[in-house]
Amino acid sequence: MTSQTLFQLSRIGYLALLLLLSGWFIQQGINGTYSLGFSLIWILPLLLPLKGILTGNPYTYAWASFILCLYLLHGLTLAYVTTDALVFALIESVLICVLLVSFPFYARIRGRELGLGLKKKSEQQ
Repeated sequence: MTSQTLFQLSRIGYLALLLLLSGWFIQQGINGTYSLGFSLIWILPLLLPLKGILTGNPYTYAWASFILCLYLLHGLTLAYVTTDALVFALIESVLICVLLVSFPFYARIRGRELGLGLKKKSEQQ
């Protein structure tokens, strides 16, 4: 897979996840399950890497996976505790798993193309 293919897959998947979760949490705030303010707070961490993901910054792709782990925990917990939102929870979890694979691969491939990376100790001296 080329870095351009991974970039497109990751970016589309991230935007799909952002729309899916925004719709879910806002709907939960509107129908009274949560307050609307609490629902918006759930979306904020997902917005932090937005600029870097849209521009293709490999460093952002590397650290954004840590944020996705929070939402994977949400999806898996929701799948375990409820039957009403099982389909939503499975879609959320599968989408995040795809992103957790594609983000680091893109960061690695694109970072090598740009000559980024950690220098070995012997190269620093």
